[in-house]
Amino acid sequence: MSLKSKQLQKNKTMKKSAVPPIIGLPADVKQIGPHNFHCVGEKYINAVVDAMGGLPLLIPSLGQRLEIDAVLDQVDGLLLTGGYANIEPHRYGGGEAYEGCLLDPARDESTLSLIPAAIEKRVPVLGICRGFQEINVALGGSLHQKVHEVDGYMDHREDNDQPLEVQYGMAHEIAPVEGGILFEITRGQTTQVNSLHGQGINELGEGLSVECHAPDGLIEGIRLDDDNTFMLAVQWHPEWKVTETPFYKGIFERFEAACLERRAQRIAS
Repeated sequence: MSLKSKQLQKNKTMKKSAVPPIIGLPADVKQIGPHNFHCVGEKYINAVVDAMGGLPLLIPSLGQRLEIDAVLDQVDGLLLTGGYANIEPHRYGGGEAYEGCLLDPARDESTLSLIPAAIEKRVPVLGICRGFQEINVALGGSLHQKVHEVDGYMDHREDNDQPLEVQYGMAHEIAPVEGGILFEITRGQTTQVNSLHGQGINELGEGLSVECHAPDGLIEGIRLDDDNTFMLAVQWHPEWKVTETPFYKGIFERFEAACLERRAQRIAS
């Protein structure tokens, strides 16, 4: 190969390595006026861009019409975001939804299929709040519909009468479990997180390990117990002011590292 050819190959490689990781974000389905819209909270989109230099790709929640393999073959990671709607209780043997409970069956149908497929294809996944619960349910776990009504647990909900700065402010400590990803990020130290959820894990899903607990013992972090597949999920909201909070940014940086590795493999193939 000539010197010029070698340089062209080097430049091509550099351009490939400069491509940001493509992060898929499954959308919520919301009715605005008489029409349904597929949408993702801006703070999650911003976190992908600002904390990990990623390119957000919004994935419509089409249920069985979603070509899952085609989607996963084009992304370097999945970010399962929080949302105002809860998972339908019948999907985890939880009976009927309580009165006034917001549901999003279209997102449920999409994400609960995406998660096992992502594991099979070794696509890195980060779950946040609802996404944390989706991972648990997709792997056979169950949820408490109202954590604050379960004996021994505190009220983990935000005060909606307060401004966002207060709602997303630090609410309680989490204690990382030794040997986990969060333990490595925090160097084994307890740390503060926010808390904006009414539901939580009851029974842990198959193949999952606990990453951390809240002071009342509620599971607040989980990971897939597989060294070859990155799947981490937390019950709080690390996307909130992620660049200003080292612990939160550390979570996205670990996700980014896994996505970059996935991207290199995807480009090479």
